[in-house]
Amino acid sequence: MASDRTNSDDFTTPLKRLLLAVLVLCLLGIFLLWRIDSPRVERFRAQVVDRVVPRMDWAMAPVTGTVRLLRDFQSYQQLSEQNDELRRELRQMTAWKEAALQLEQENARLRDLNNVRLDPRLTYITAVVLADSGSPFRQSALINVGSRDGIVDGWATMDGIGLVGRVSGVGRNTSRVILLTDATSRIPAEIQPSGQRALVTGDNTSAPLVDFLENPDLVRPGDRIVTTGDGEVFPPGLLIGQVAEDPGGRLRVRLAADYERLEFLRVLRDHGARRVENPSELILPEELPDAGPAQEPPTDG
Repeated sequence: MASDRTNSDDFTTPLKRLLLAVLVLCLLGIFLLWRIDSPRVERFRAQVVDRVVPRMDWAMAPVTGTVRLLRDFQSYQQLSEQNDELRRELRQMTAWKEAALQLEQENARLRDLNNVRLDPRLTYITAVVLADSGSPFRQSALINVGSRDGIVDGWATMDGIGLVGRVSGVGRNTSRVILLTDATSRIPAEIQPSGQRALVTGDNTSAPLVDFLENPDLVRPGDRIVTTGDGEVFPPGLLIGQVAEDPGGRLRVRLAADYERLEFLRVLRDHGARRVENPSELILPEELPDAGPAQEPPTDG
């Protein structure tokens, strides 16, 4: 068996070398043929190409298939990346949808909360906030309207949703607004729906105190707080905010106005409520249509 294998190797080794030499000579001849610059050789090359190349489709089929497979794989990879990107965008859009739904619900609650009919006589002037006071002992803002615009000291200011403060100091072109958070601010208020009267007292914090409640047991966090108009400081019915409770158990006001973004203010023109000239008009009318002549009290003797 060993001798047969040796004879076989002795036969195949020279044959491989011969085939390799023939292949090298053929390739060298083709190279030289393709490098010769002659019209006859050029025509010969053209004839060879015309006869050989169209019949080599079967040999190029694997190459063509491989190229198509690579292109399909690249396309699949691109589709996979696009699919992942679409999934990420879908997750982002889902998060945005949830945020939009929350904002829509919050808007609905605010619209329901702010369903207050103000006196149509209360027109307003829109003013731009020029500067805020940075003092921890005074909460105020400067607006760009003044006496030339008809501003009167004491008028209420709002940010479009809630009460912000009152005008305190009027110049020709500017005015100073004392905010509800200022320590000097005292606002008569009514808590709804219980109807309890209270005083909203500023203490230089973002949440003023609720003082002098008639019956604190009837007040719950989340109740609305509006102005009462007592003392003719503010028109009645202006939204102040909601009742909140601090960690110490004291009732405070979560202001409806956005104090972090005070860019524009509405200065309400308050021409004053009707004042009663004669206090007796609150008890009896001047004339009763069915009443007879007034009887004189009896006199002695």
